[in-house]
Amino acid sequence: MFHPKLALLLAALPLVAALTYQSEIAEWRQKREAGLRRDGGWLTVTGLFWLHDGQNVFGSAAKSDLLLPAGPPRAGVFELHNGKVTVKMEGTVREVKPDSDDVINVGRLHLYVIQRSDKTGIRMKDPESPYLKDFHGIEVFPAREEYKVTAQFVADPKKIPITNILGQTEPEDSPGYAVFRLRGQEYRLRPVLDDPGSKDLFFIFRDQTAEKETYGAGRFLDTDPPKDGKVVLDFNKAYNPPCAFTPYATCPLPPKENRLAVRIEAGEKKYGH
Repeated sequence: MFHPKLALLLAALPLVAALTYQSEIAEWRQKREAGLRRDGGWLTVTGLFWLHDGQNVFGSAAKSDLLLPAGPPRAGVFELHNGKVTVKMEGTVREVKPDSDDVINVGRLHLYVIQRSDKTGIRMKDPESPYLKDFHGIEVFPAREEYKVTAQFVADPKKIPITNILGQTEPEDSPGYAVFRLRGQEYRLRPVLDDPGSKDLFFIFRDQTAEKETYGAGRFLDTDPPKDGKVVLDFNKAYNPPCAFTPYATCPLPPKENRLAVRIEAGEKKYGH
């Protein structure tokens, strides 16, 4: 005999699952905004200076090659020679590695060396950034489970060209592509591996909401590695690139394979720049 209490319990399970999922997305969004607000997050990026060969003087003096908003008039000198960057400050000289945590501190300012193809630059972070002070949160679409899809992952390792907003194109490793269905139609997305040795998948995509409801250049989505030939694409966790929050980022653009002819009404809406 089927017990009425068991029937009620079974009927409540979908509601419990839905509430649990909504809580998961809410927690993810809180962590996402906290990451942007943190010390050294993208909202603190307030400058990007491209170095020329030879000496590059940095400081608050008007004639500085790298004009800083605070600090001494002449804080130091970056020297670029054969692709290597050294910094001279207070009588000491040291090499600075690009795209690392190697930081040069000038008062409250933090300077980092970055390498983008044949260009070498200095990224500046400021804890008193106006982007951080003016941050008002990110508008999002309501979380809907229909946008959490399980895709078939097809192994097809190769390098694909990825262009950034500077117009530079570099080959990136792509392990394959994900095939998924949405509203009865089949679509494909090809990820890249964001870091050497990484197994997680990084999707750069653009859909039909771009420039209207979502960031014009496209959005990002991270997933776990494929398991048993499957990968979960949760578009409720689609997020804006750093370029939405600061004009001093150098974001990658979606490859042609990832420009979807469908509206993905999920994840973050457009913000800022």
